[in-house]
Amino acid sequence: MTVTQVNAQELNASVTINSDQISGSNKQVYQTLERSLTEFVNQKKWTNRNFKQQEKIQCIFTLTISEQSSSTDFKGDIQIQSSRPIYNSTYLTPVFNFKDNNISFRYTEFQNLQFNPNAFDSNLVSVIAFYVYTILGIDGDSFAINGGDEYFKAAEKVVNQAQQGGFVGWSSTDTGPTRYRLINDVLSNTFIGFRKAVYTYNRLGLDVFHDDKEDGKEQIVASIGLLKTIYNRRPNALLIRTFMDSKADEIVDVFSGGPRYNTENLKEDLMKMSPVNTTKWNNIK
Repeated sequence: MTVTQVNAQELNASVTINSDQISGSNKQVYQTLERSLTEFVNQKKWTNRNFKQQEKIQCIFTLTISEQSSSTDFKGDIQIQSSRPIYNSTYLTPVFNFKDNNISFRYTEFQNLQFNPNAFDSNLVSVIAFYVYTILGIDGDSFAINGGDEYFKAAEKVVNQAQQGGFVGWSSTDTGPTRYRLINDVLSNTFIGFRKAVYTYNRLGLDVFHDDKEDGKEQIVASIGLLKTIYNRRPNALLIRTFMDSKADEIVDVFSGGPRYNTENLKEDLMKMSPVNTTKWNNIK
């Protein structure tokens, strides 16, 4: 396994291709693909904004290949993680952590990776473009109410274009935590509390910690309350799981130090919404 990284336009992305499950000694195609994806993600200009060096989004794409049925046909999964800096701090907070378990694509070594927002050409390119726009959207929402709108809509456009390709993950009939379901939920009024929670937690909570840790904790609790309104209507909401996958460890850290806070109700809500993290929630004092 190797990790490749280059300078970015909007993103500082590390791309890893894990081919450990594939037997055989010829790993050259994976190394070529890794370099190509790294350049594609980092060197393409995805927005009309000019990002300063310190504004570039830190993110990681980990593509694990589980099957290679021919020299050009691949299957696997991809984990996407992104973070953003906290005001007056060197700390990077995770804002997106998502695993897409069903990726299949065709790739010929040294193939030129290009993204056309108005057509479907490559499932691999479409998957990566979708997650780039989702990363940009979550990042935008973490700084301003609905700050990620244009990027989420760009991600939705990728979904609509990619449906014609016939690959899994783009259709409303596909099951599981799909790309279709993710962006459909993000843009749905039913789950508007998720986007407000991203803003409240990061901008109103973590970003004020350097000045007022008590108020920061209050805002983080308020963000959990926004998620609870979703839980009360849709207990199995994908976006609650997505939020907790990125923030669970940090929530425990926040409420394990600093000004004392009565966490009894908070822990109760967290255990209801994310029972898979019960062991972590028990560490909140």
